[in-house]
Amino acid sequence: MKLLHVDSSVLGANSVSRRLSAAVVAEFGRRSPGLEVTYRDLAVEPLGDVSPALVAAQRGAEPAERSPELERELATAAAVVDEFLGADVVVVGAPMYNFNIPSSLKAWVDRLCVAGRTFRYSSAGVEGLAGGRKLVVASSRGAVYAANSPWAALDHQEPYLRSVFTFLGVTDLEFVTAEGVAMGEEQRALALADAESRIAALKIA
Repeated sequence: MKLLHVDSSVLGANSVSRRLSAAVVAEFGRRSPGLEVTYRDLAVEPLGDVSPALVAAQRGAEPAERSPELERELATAAAVVDEFLGADVVVVGAPMYNFNIPSSLKAWVDRLCVAGRTFRYSSAGVEGLAGGRKLVVASSRGAVYAANSPWAALDHQEPYLRSVFTFLGVTDLEFVTAEGVAMGEEQRALALADAESRIAALKIA
């Protein structure tokens, strides 16, 4: 089994999403001997925003001359998609920053969404091409944004990630979320314990 592990928190060892994503990977490793793990740290090696030249090249507009910068950007973008499509399981560490995902994670998602590789348009509409893999999002939030919370309407993190991966055809999608981790040590400990218990109960084929 091949697993792609992606982290995006800028908090390093203090990151809850990194702790949870590592625990998910460890759980898969425990139940799947011989697990092959590819790791991408978007905070340490950020991809940056996609350039107009990259978008044009991906849409088939060939420039008169490809610069070395464009060649590198194309190679990186292709590697991102290849890692994703080559994985049986994808584990994403996704903290909530200002009600959404980190910009580094958005840049990764932007490189995943490539017409003809991870989705396609047809007369019947949009078809996701990236199904057949399991995706687990290890999510952390400073406050509580669950459906019954007064802050629920500000959650643009989980709905966005659910939408984009569903658009790409991923149907086996789970979230492990630690809520309220900035609301005191007691709440942080409770949130971590709850998330870690759900990691132990993940469905792993």
